[in-house]
Amino acid sequence: MTSYTAIGSTVSEQIATVTLNRPEARNGYTPAMANELEHAFKAADADPSVRVVVFTCAGPDFSVGADLSGGAFNLRPGDGDGDDWQEPAGRCSKTIFGLDKPVIAALRGVAVGGGLTITLSCDFRLASTDSRFSFPFSRRGIFPEGASTWYLPRLVGMTRAADWMLTGRLFGAQEALDAGLVTSVHQPEAVLGAAYALARDLISHTSPVSTAVIRQMLNRLSALDSPYPAHAVDSRLISGLEGSADAREGVASFLEKRPPSFPWTVPADIPAWLPWRVPGGAP
Repeated sequence: MTSYTAIGSTVSEQIATVTLNRPEARNGYTPAMANELEHAFKAADADPSVRVVVFTCAGPDFSVGADLSGGAFNLRPGDGDGDDWQEPAGRCSKTIFGLDKPVIAALRGVAVGGGLTITLSCDFRLASTDSRFSFPFSRRGIFPEGASTWYLPRLVGMTRAADWMLTGRLFGAQEALDAGLVTSVHQPEAVLGAAYALARDLISHTSPVSTAVIRQMLNRLSALDSPYPAHAVDSRLISGLEGSADAREGVASFLEKRPPSFPWTVPADIPAWLPWRVPGGAP
């Protein structure tokens, strides 16, 4: 068991729960938190007992963004120098992007700036009725991070992304839901339970390997400028179904009207030829 100082991480019933755990600072984001989140997400992805990751918070607010309690940004010391330095929010969003397992963010209260951009690569964002969001970078004289200028237009379209990014204004859960930023909205005391219910549904009804491959197909192929590379991947995957134990189980469980019990596991049974799993491969 790893000892963390800024987050919590537990595993129970095939669900890893990663928790921002600085409630006294409203979960202000720090380089230490970035280090620990990167480690915890990668550990959950490597753990064969984990099927789904739930990303949540201690306290009433998910995160107020970068911790500015010192009065200024102090992100680089001890975190590397030069052109290879990576800003902390992007390290988290990039780590989540690369996982083979689905990630569900359970948001409540304030989630702004880096406290919101770190969730944009999650597969689901569940909000609470008291959720408030913003990308306040223009109002602070700073710049977007977490690769949010790539994620956000893909989630909500360029018009809404420009509105939120350029104005930096605060908006609520209903606007986020209407725009497609969040999957659903719940009462504050119910949002975490809804995230676990969704996780259990994924565990009970979906193939871990299919879920992992589909997740990365959406991430890697949906932004290409042509459908042809996606169709090439589709074709090779479909051509291999005859030898797929998961496909046989999926069909059998459907015909027999019973819950499936998929035998393939992650990452062992993910096709090794997929372009993003080959060093130097594309996309």
